[in-house]
Amino acid sequence: MIKKFFQIAPQNTNASLALLLLRLLFGIAFVLHGWGKIQAPFNWMPPDAPVPGILQFLAAFSEFGGGIAIILGLLTSLAALGLAFTMAVAAGMHMFVMKDPFVNTTGGSSYELAAIYFAISILFIVIGPGKFSVDRYLFKHR
Repeated sequence: MIKKFFQIAPQNTNASLALLLLRLLFGIAFVLHGWGKIQAPFNWMPPDAPVPGILQFLAAFSEFGGGIAIILGLLTSLAALGLAFTMAVAAGMHMFVMKDPFVNTTGGSSYELAAIYFAISILFIVIGPGKFSVDRYLFKHR
């Protein structure tokens, strides 16, 4: 069951190159988003934030560590699952707690980016990392 979760579906070279490009950009973005958080993983939010320290740690770890894993294509489905949960919570915080719009035309806060990151995470869970990944060597499709 676990091996099947990580197994790589066969894909053509063009699709795998596109997934590699998306993995690199997506992963770098998360490493950069997570870098500041991982410096103080249990309290990177303001003291009055309604999010407990353990959840702040999980978000910091999923962003920084998940970004590295996505770049490498290592345990991609698991990393993407962590990022999907993190982005679902982030989008929910912006939508329901902060009452932000999907896109803020005045340049303020919105949940657009969290929603896009959530969708890309789901894509990696469903499609996988492509053949240019460490996962391909660890969990070959037979």
